[in-house]
Amino acid sequence: MERISWDQYFMTQSHLLSLRSTCTRLAVGATIVRDKRIIAGGYNGSIKGGVHCIDDGCYVIDNHCVRTIHAEMNALLQCAKFGAKTEEAEIYVTHFPCLQCCKAIIQSGITAVYYAQDYKNHPYAIELFEQANVTVKHVPLEYDIAALEEQKRYTELKELFASLEKDNLSMEELQHVFTKTKMML
Repeated sequence: MERISWDQYFMTQSHLLSLRSTCTRLAVGATIVRDKRIIAGGYNGSIKGGVHCIDDGCYVIDNHCVRTIHAEMNALLQCAKFGAKTEEAEIYVTHFPCLQCCKAIIQSGITAVYYAQDYKNHPYAIELFEQANVTVKHVPLEYDIAALEEQKRYTELKELFASLEKDNLSMEELQHVFTKTKMML
């Protein structure tokens, strides 16, 4: 079986994080990586304990929701909170970073930005990334990778339960099946 690339692995993680977003306008996820290891993740949402856009609507000023903290900032703040070094790290983001996040990414010492989708790519952000020698690469998420793995697990479970129907299993065999099933989920 061929493994997915590192880029797809980390971008898939960012998309998974975006599912936790509480923003109704755009769900964004970000994963910070050092030496092929995830050191932090974030999604866009309100402050800890604050009102969420999904509950109360967006608080929009000048066409921008001021209630939310962006995914990139949440991931960077997580690094600061827990003492994870961002120098020479990379960030995988579901959408191109805004200008403010771009500046924070540069200041944190991150050397590469990988994004899955264009989103209001600000020309000055692009210029700043170039000036800071930050690599910027478009890495679209290959949705079929995640779907393929889920389909494979579903097929394995289906086959497993079909064999259970045919056989009269002992308690020990049932325990083995249960353990194997838990590992697949």
